Amino acid sequence: MTNSQTLQQKRDYERFNLSQNPFPYSPVPDEAPVVFTGQDHVKSELANVLGTAISTGKSNHLVITGKYGNGKSHSLKHAKNMVQTSSDSIVGYVAQPGDSFLDIYHEFMYDLGHEFFQDLAHEYLAKVVSEHDIETEREINGADDMRAAIDNGEVILSDIIPLATRELKDISKFTDFSRALVHLVYEETSLYAWQWLSGEGLRYEQRKKMEIHTDIDDDSKAVKAFTSIKKLFQALDYGVLCLFIDEFESIARLKPKKKQSVLNSLRHVMDRNPDGISILIACAPEVWQDVMSEYHAFSERIGNEVALRPFDEDQIESLIEDYLSAHSLEEDASPNPYTEAAIQTLLKKGQGNIRRTISLCGRALDNAIDAEKTEIDQDCVEKALSN
Repeated sequence: MTNSQTLQQKRDYERFNLSQNPFPYSPVPDEAPVVFTGQDHVKSELANVLGTAISTGKSNHLVITGKYGNGKSHSLKHAKNMVQTSSDSIVGYVAQPGDSFLDIYHEFMYDLGHEFFQDLAHEYLAKVVSEHDIETEREINGADDMRAAIDNGEVILSDIIPLATRELKDISKFTDFSRALVHLVYEETSLYAWQWLSGEGLRYEQRKKMEIHTDIDDDSKAVKAFTSIKKLFQALDYGVLCLFIDEFESIARLKPKKKQSVLNSLRHVMDRNPDGISILIACAPEVWQDVMSEYHAFSERIGNEVALRPFDEDQIESLIEDYLSAHSLEEDASPNPYTEAAIQTLLKKGQGNIRRTISLCGRALDNAIDAEKTEIDQDCVEKALSN
């Protein structure tokens, strides 16, 4: 057999009534997880914290603790997908906090993206046109209608931008923010406006075009900008503004002064926003213990904590069944092909670590197919350890 034939060879997953290997070869969390690899108590607490914030409008926060590989990132991605598919709330995901709240803000903005904020700016202008009964040839409902009206010359931007800027200034309490946001609708300044809004910084002449005085270049301005975004969302009748911060344990590498600055800024965000936001943090338990013992003012404002624990044998079996069911060729899932001895070996060798267990499950499945077995036994798992 040639190398090209070997590379192109496909395994027959239909042997186990599967359309493909359901386990990721690189167990990195999906953006929209099909299978929740966390634990029921974590899923319940996520639903409780986020559901309370969304239903009442009152801010509610949560820290998820767990060892490496036990599903912290996956839980945040699951929560993000849950919010986005079941509400009009907005989620910005930050992969790790960096060295400052400005870094957090920057990553939050880039997760939402330039196009999202362009749509938001057009939606805000549509609201201004509607509320002030400005005459247009068409009824304007939302960003798409506003774009079309501008492109067709039905709305002259110079007629509404001054009014929109004044009203947004009253909403946001941040003049530079209001000017940057409305400049997102101009083709010639949209990129500059986005760079300013995302905290990248501009040259003086670039800011001058939009009558913006200073950059978002420190933590306090980033806190102010984040709060302005929340106020804009509320004015447009969005739900809760969610900030999800992963790998929070990386703050442990910061010098004490920098670490305190990051935590103080997050505390200020919570203090300034008793309504309309939800902050979820994923953190290693030992680092979170240090935060609780050293920075009471911050940790007490989080209020809720839930811990991910290593899986036991029953949880591993349920996890396998969930993955198999997601890619089963039959509506009624086939019996779990992993033998009891295989599951016990997965528990022993994976030590309940979800990431390691998922990786072993996928390789053991491939080993069973390659060996033309009718079940996935202990030998398949043992071989996966040496693959």
